[in-house]
Amino acid sequence: MADSPIYTAAVITISDSCARGEREDKSGPAVARFLENLKFAVPAQEVVADELVEVQNALIRRARQVQLIATTGGTGLAPRDVTPEATTAVCDRLVNGIAERMRWEGARKTPFAALSRAVCGVRGRCLILNLPGSPRGAVESLAAVADLLPHALDLLGGKTEHASAHSTEREP
Repeated sequence: MADSPIYTAAVITISDSCARGEREDKSGPAVARFLENLKFAVPAQEVVADELVEVQNALIRRARQVQLIATTGGTGLAPRDVTPEATTAVCDRLVNGIAERMRWEGARKTPFAALSRAVCGVRGRCLILNLPGSPRGAVESLAAVADLLPHALDLLGGKTEHASAHSTEREP
């Protein structure tokens, strides 16, 4: 079936106030809807507090279950914003170009994009993307790199042939 999901994703919202039930999580569902529109299956969404170990544990657990984790929140300058540190601690490798592209595209809309400390990396065969905490910022950041995700996930899944569908190089 052509509309069947090809990839799996989990969305983790990192927010003290959402974790305490004081505020509704709007970013996580917005990111999940965007991924579903890209034909991802999103079997898991969760909210965790801005606690380094709690975020690390959620990332480690979900990385065993899905091909992509999109986090939302905790990427700013506030003292409790620990998402980049948690992500870096659990990743085998960082993928700096993805975070750079999100910031570059974000800067076209707001100068505050430069304040994002978001990182992206790989744990095992799972790609982890840190997105901003606002629904709009999270979806716009994800949209900025959506075209990269199929090739990145294929490579992580062991499909390393360079098919022309993914190639951006020009023939001589």
